[in-house]
Amino acid sequence: MDMDGRTLMLFLCGLALASADTYTEQAQRVMQMRRLAVEFIDYYQNLTAVDLIVPGTRLPNKEDLQCMAEMAQLSQGVQSGSIWALRMIDSWGRLPAGLLYGNVKDLGNFDECVRVDHHMESTSLRLRGKYCMAKLFSIDTGAMGKLSVQTAVCFPASCNGEHMERLLRKLFNQLLNIELSPETELINDSNCQTAEREPLDFLAIFTIVIIGVLGAAVLLCTLIDYFLCDDQKQLPSLVKIFSARANSRSLFRIVDGKSNPNVIECLHGIRCLSIIWVIYGHDYSVYFITPNINVIDLIPWFRSSYSMFIMHAQFSVDTFFFLSGFLVAMVALRAMERSRGKLNVPLMYLHRYLRITPVLALAILVYMRFVPLLGSGPLIKIFDRLVAAPCEDNWLWTFLYVQNYSPTATCVPQSWYLGVDMQLYFISPLLLIALYKWGKKAVAGIVLLMLLLASCLFSTMVIMGNNDKIYNSTHTRASPWIIGVIFGYYLHVNRGKSFKLNRLSVWLGWLISLGLIFTCMFALYPYAANGKDLATVNDAFYVTFTRIAWPLALVWVVFACKYGYGGLANSFLSSPLWQPLSKLSFCVYIWHLFIVDFNAGIGRTNTYFSDYQVMLRFWHDFGLTLLLAYLMYILVEAPFAALEMLLLPARRPPAPVAPKSTATELHSQNFEIASQSEPKKESD
Repeated sequence: MDMDGRTLMLFLCGLALASADTYTEQAQRVMQMRRLAVEFIDYYQNLTAVDLIVPGTRLPNKEDLQCMAEMAQLSQGVQSGSIWALRMIDSWGRLPAGLLYGNVKDLGNFDECVRVDHHMESTSLRLRGKYCMAKLFSIDTGAMGKLSVQTAVCFPASCNGEHMERLLRKLFNQLLNIELSPETELINDSNCQTAEREPLDFLAIFTIVIIGVLGAAVLLCTLIDYFLCDDQKQLPSLVKIFSARANSRSLFRIVDGKSNPNVIECLHGIRCLSIIWVIYGHDYSVYFITPNINVIDLIPWFRSSYSMFIMHAQFSVDTFFFLSGFLVAMVALRAMERSRGKLNVPLMYLHRYLRITPVLALAILVYMRFVPLLGSGPLIKIFDRLVAAPCEDNWLWTFLYVQNYSPTATCVPQSWYLGVDMQLYFISPLLLIALYKWGKKAVAGIVLLMLLLASCLFSTMVIMGNNDKIYNSTHTRASPWIIGVIFGYYLHVNRGKSFKLNRLSVWLGWLISLGLIFTCMFALYPYAANGKDLATVNDAFYVTFTRIAWPLALVWVVFACKYGYGGLANSFLSSPLWQPLSKLSFCVYIWHLFIVDFNAGIGRTNTYFSDYQVMLRFWHDFGLTLLLAYLMYILVEAPFAALEMLLLPARRPPAPVAPKSTATELHSQNFEIASQSEPKKESD
């Protein structure tokens, strides 16, 4: 049942409240209905098999009879005023108030429904409540697509999706005098919930055992470290590897960059601001799909200048790629210089894989099984499907680091970055050897490669348009990484030199850098403000050039901060307070979506969308993410990094490994490498 075009336009413009005469006949009838729960109980006072089964299709089975018996019990309970039955009916949602302001879902009372547990008379069975969301009708909003008007319903748990679907169809046909098409799904039984939790399967038990073993090892080694070892220098290697005390000391150790000329302290601040930007952007993404009572306010928000800052949080990922390429070149070239150009490529790949994979592997297991186990709520299954379902089919793609080319949704959605970064890292030895042997000639060839990849991106977008596959493709993200490699090579060959720039050059550098940053972020604002889409060719130009312009702006920021032209920017980005978060940033990146989706899934009521409300959501998501990231750092990242360094053979010649970018560069047990790039610590 759809509203007519005039009503939809008024809905989009926020003026529908003044135009009641434009309601369709069906919408008017919906408005005039009593509560849906009351209509349902009145209509089905005497439920029969015909109400549950299409006549002539099949005979009633045991499940049908059980549903009929429990429905009859519910009807009797309502008529006699039994509290359990009234609670079941009371938990139903209503027609959402403020429908024409964008409030299209009424979540009812989830807990009141699922906590119904009534012992049925003369049987040993118990009647339990089942909470579902039922679609009443859809509103085609045009710009925002179809919005389904939904309300909560509470049925006896023995009634399956087929039963509930037929009962509601007959009810709507009677009340609204409409015949819904068979393709219209009123209830998705897979999203319905009861108080019963699914039993732990082998994978969940295996995950709990793994976490328990790691936790026991950390606890035991921490106790030994704290009570039995007075001299930290004499701490046994295995105890030191798993000791939370030792790893926490390393995590919170502040390194003074002034004592080493190779230090680039601003990288900590750039990395941390980028990861904060990622989480903030993802909080907005989740807020958009949660039930808001003012969906219509999203339209002016998307046309605001502030939305450009949120919608272009993707540039934070380009920052990570830039840092990744930069650190790969800085660390590897110094190692190659010491080893006279030799590179242990297999060990280099093995080191990188072993440093990233343990944290990601545990994340895959937890994402697959633990969202519904840890909490409940009206939306928990919806968000569980977003993070769990892709892992059922695509976990192997993730372990092979080709998940960005997965034919379906990505397991651990943000891990697409790890796939791209690993693929770029895989080709890095070719670029590093070329730079070491041929220097500036190799730079020219690498620049040509970048331009060819940018041309490929432009051509692909013109032909296919802008879509997720292009967004996650390696050639799309190669330009920032390559610029980082070239810049790392430039600093490597000019190490020890000082650059004397006059004031005009410094101001010009900052103006160009800031101009590129603000152009990348706000160039599309005129289109957004007028509600217009960017032409395909224009969009291709924008995406292609911003992939180059953004890292070029960062080149100046890092250069200026390193050589004393950063001013206030350097003071802020180089603050030692960034260092602990910078070391945690890999775990923060991997685990933040688990917290964001989980917190959204356990919500019981509709939310109100505003920038301030999202900011409040961000702070508690960010705080919990930091706690979880610290736990995973102590349990997994730091111990496995230390084990890897202990077990792998000594690197002769050294195998350069860039500190994993913020999606991979984002960590290190001794994270000084990420900012110092000292050859002696290239293993981190």
